[in-house]
Amino acid sequence: MPTSLRALLDALSEPLVHLLTAPHGLDVEVGDVAIVDPEDAPDTLPTALVLVIGARGTAAAPVIRAVARDGAVAVAVKDARYVVGTASDAGIALLDVGEHARWAQLETLARGVIDAARTGGDDDSGEALGDLFSLAQTIATVTGGLVSIEDTDNRVLAYSRAVDEADELRRLSVLGLSGPERYLAMLREWGVYQRLRAGEGVVPIDERPELGIRRRLAAGIFAGSQPLGSLWVQEGATVLSSQAEAAVLGASRMLAPHLIRRLAQAGSVGTRRDSLLAGVLDGRLNVGSIAEDIGANPERPALVVAFTLHQTSAGSVAERPLHHAELINLISLHTAAYRRSSLVGVRGRRVYALLPDLAEGAEASILVLAKTIVGFAQRRLGLPVRAALGSIASRLADAPASCADADRVLDAMGRDARTLDITDGVGAFTDLRAQVALSEVVAFLAAQPRTRDPGLARLVDYDAHHGDVLIPSLNAYLVASGDVRGAAHRLGVHANTLRYRIRRCTEISGMDLNDPDQRLFAQLQLRLLVHHGQ
Repeated sequence: MPTSLRALLDALSEPLVHLLTAPHGLDVEVGDVAIVDPEDAPDTLPTALVLVIGARGTAAAPVIRAVARDGAVAVAVKDARYVVGTASDAGIALLDVGEHARWAQLETLARGVIDAARTGGDDDSGEALGDLFSLAQTIATVTGGLVSIEDTDNRVLAYSRAVDEADELRRLSVLGLSGPERYLAMLREWGVYQRLRAGEGVVPIDERPELGIRRRLAAGIFAGSQPLGSLWVQEGATVLSSQAEAAVLGASRMLAPHLIRRLAQAGSVGTRRDSLLAGVLDGRLNVGSIAEDIGANPERPALVVAFTLHQTSAGSVAERPLHHAELINLISLHTAAYRRSSLVGVRGRRVYALLPDLAEGAEASILVLAKTIVGFAQRRLGLPVRAALGSIASRLADAPASCADADRVLDAMGRDARTLDITDGVGAFTDLRAQVALSEVVAFLAAQPRTRDPGLARLVDYDAHHGDVLIPSLNAYLVASGDVRGAAHRLGVHANTLRYRIRRCTEISGMDLNDPDQRLFAQLQLRLLVHHGQ
């Protein structure tokens, strides 16, 4: 079922956002979340909540009017008090966003609430993100406390309502969507995090009135031995219920699959920078505004590196999505160190890194970077990882072509990994251009049975009855460009023996190896046969 503006505000609440005006009331349907900046030409946005980035106060007025015309029902702006009249005249609800609130996290939380309402908990995407809010509220009802769910970096993923009873630690955590460092330091000093990481179980934290901290129960959330996050229940105006500890333990176990799915979707659902990367690669967003947002020069070269993680039987089923999430984090860490303006995200089963603002000759250093990431991932995760460098794009707007070339290399590696000239699991389109194109041609032939040469089929049948002699000999002869002595040496036979075999090939198959077209076609057919078993 759809969610209403009222329900969305109930979930997010102050101090994260504050409603300033709602010309059509709070029961309007909110069906989506969109990020728009002043340089965008807004798409049709029916029933959307629009987060306006890159402009605040009166500078956001044109965007507010534009998104209202395109069907949005609510808009979120920083310093929104200056555009209340604009929103009212446009007939759109206006939310004021807290000064220190982060857009990426606000998008994640809002989208989660909407997805949960839409799916009713039956769809993975709703469970992975949006259902965390409803689960937090359920846990709060059972325990009688105020609930927050955090990841391993102490970022708040979801929380229950009733923030009026929150202590300072919870209030600051919700506002900043992350635990305040001075309180985190105290919790570390008290050994709370050490106990949470030690394994499953409930950790009680006593009230500290002098520090503004009320009584709490906390529990780690795990997949096997892998920590996923933590669950916190703060005592409010009334004491926690008698079943609070059992409820916290059960809830921590119940939350594990939700956080696993959230990690598995880390590049496609939740972050602002991932949205920017998708916008660049899909050509949806204004490249100039994106470049300004990430601090890059749009007229300088850029390159896309694509990574893929091949799942194997190693590790438990529960841990496999975590390997993918770890790979994303590993790539993000290394690429951010290489270039502050890098963007990392996920499309399908692949992870993409966009590296803008490149200097001349940067491809060599990026190749080293990719090999470093792949090598570390293989040692750290124990799983085979491959990477492919796309072509150098002359400017940021051409990054989609670089991405497409990186995909072509990975596709070819999947088909012909043993025959491609790659080292350490990393290939570059610039070096493999011809091999990639040839792999694509052979893949096309494999999908077109009518292109098979009946003459070659007769050679295959001959070898099946007389030993595998003619096909290997013909292949070696063609690879050596007709150099009989060189091909004979590689086969370990006398040159006259090879000459005899080639004559038999032409007699049986009917091919004219003096014809360059027939030689080329034969080579393609042999590549299909030798390397693809067809």
